[in-house]
Parts: sequence; structure tokens; C-alpha cells
Amino acid sequence: MVYITGDMHGDLTRLYDKEFRKLKAGDVLIVCGDFGYIFSGDKTEKQVINFLAKRKFVTAFIDGTHDNLERIYRARETVWHGGKVHRIKGNLLYLCRGQIFKIENNTYFTFGGGESTDKDMRLSLGNWWREEEPTPTEMADGARTLDEAGLTVDYFITHEPPSLVKSSMLLRRGENDNTNKLNGYFEEIGKSCQFRHWYFGSLHEDRVITGRYTCVFKKLIPIPPALDNSDIIIA
Repeated sequence: MVYITGDMHGDLTRLYDKEFRKLKAGDVLIVCGDFGYIFSGDKTEKQVINFLAKRKFVTAFIDGTHDNLERIYRARETVWHGGKVHRIKGNLLYLCRGQIFKIENNTYFTFGGGESTDKDMRLSLGNWWREEEPTPTEMADGARTLDEAGLTVDYFITHEPPSLVKSSMLLRRGENDNTNKLNGYFEEIGKSCQFRHWYFGSLHEDRVITGRYTCVFKKLIPIPPALDNSDIIIA
């Protein structure tokens, strides 16, 4: 079974959550960015990496704005379920941007990255990485991947949501709109594609936004294996 969860931010308590502990051999946990356990390279992080690497299930994450991509990119690049990954160690994987993975007959388009609202502060502390912001080349490659798949995918897995979804969530909260070019990119590809559902994590809520968009944080959302593609919704 595949499960989707949101930003973990290196929180050790998440590893002892009762839902996390239910994961079994053969399961895949996909984290929607800000994994956070690969950040400073300290002793605790190394212990967590070893712990996750040895689990019977796979932990696969995309990047957000609290992941050290310089360290992540050092890991060996390989192919897993049809898409490019960096194998951090054992059963711990980083899912590269703009890839499509086929797991249990479902297809997942992954695209991490974001834009830190606290960039200036983190830059002064030496823990901000320019790589968090996707490049035009990465965006073009992601669009090309979708085009080659016939603009059809079962699930979008991103850190940031499309711009209209983000704006509506911020408006409901009474917060200022701060959409960026990545949100706009997702808005455009979402209009072009047929898909079942879109999961994202950056706004730290467990909330179904519409019938096709869900913000996920601490819940583990199960994705049942697909028998066919008959229920893909046309955008």
C-alpha cells in the first residue's frame, strides 16, 4: 500500500506516531516535502537515516525548503519504479523533480521545491540553499515528462500547491497572498492534465480543499492499488 503524508521537518516524534508504526513490509510512504531529517548532518540525523534505511517499508520524499539538497544530491542516482531517485541509504529515497513513478498500477508525478519566506534569516545562518527554487530547465523537463505521458497521471505529489488553491487557503486564514512562480507553474500544468488527485504539504494542514486537492500534514493517507484508469478526472 502507498501512503501520503506531509512535512515532517525532522520531528522525531513523527517516527513514533501510531500510524507510522503501522507501516509494514512492502508499503511505500511518500512525504510531500520538508522531510527535514537531512539538514545539518549531525549525529541524530545519521541515526534517523540508518533507522529509516533499515525499515521493511520504503520512505520516499520530495524536497521542500527544509532539506539540504547539497547533501541529498551526493547520494547515488538510480531508477526506481520508472523514475529517477537518489538512494540516500537502503529503503530511504529522494524522489527527483519532474518524474513519474508507477507504483501498484498508479502513476505519481513528483515535483518538490519551494521558496522560503524566511530566506534572509536562513541565509545569514548558512542554512539556505539556492537549489530549493526549481529552475526553468527543471520546470520545462517536468512539463515534457507529462507531455510524454499523454498529459495523464493519477496523482500529483508536490510541496507547493497550484496558485489558486494556495490563494484560497491563505484567504481563509486571513493571511497575505504570497504565491510564487512555482505555484503558477503548477496552476498551468494542472489545467493541462487529466488526474485523480493532487497532494501537497507546504501549508501544514490536514484538509481536503476540493474534490481534487488535499493539503496533508500529519495524517497518513492510503492510496489503494489501481485496477484501471477509468476514474481519472478530465481537467
